[in-house]
Amino acid sequence: MDQLMTGKFIAHKRREKNLTQEQLAEKLGVSNKTVSKWETGKCMPDYSVVKGLCEELEITVAELMDGEETEEKSVRTYDDEQIMDLLRRTQELEKQKNSLYGILLIVMGIALQAFSHIFGGTALQDFFSGLMMGLSIGEMLAGVYVVARSLVGR
Repeated sequence: MDQLMTGKFIAHKRREKNLTQEQLAEKLGVSNKTVSKWETGKCMPDYSVVKGLCEELEITVAELMDGEETEEKSVRTYDDEQIMDLLRRTQELEKQKNSLYGILLIVMGIALQAFSHIFGGTALQDFFSGLMMGLSIGEMLAGVYVVARSLVGR
């Protein structure tokens, strides 16, 4: 699966249907910027809109993933439902991965904060202690942001 090929295929099929990005986006309940990101290969359509996108463009899920129309006599190993299930699982794993990154940032922030308390005494040591304390807080906030963003679903 090549995001760029899939994006070009979406753009090609959209133009074949004489639809603008805005019109396709409206039919799918997404923004025209989202359609633009798909077409430029910056991201793939979310699992929740794939079926609707395929219906609007009159293509199969397999064709969407391949980025090209399937020949009539070609044999498919997977059907559309299996591909949709795989997409859903992949996106769930991506969310879980992002949550784990956030949790890792929070834990590292806590460790850095604990480590910052070891320093202290001279002016230079107090400076490094404060610097590590600030970095730990920033790291924990970044972790909370990453976890929240992955839970909300962007």
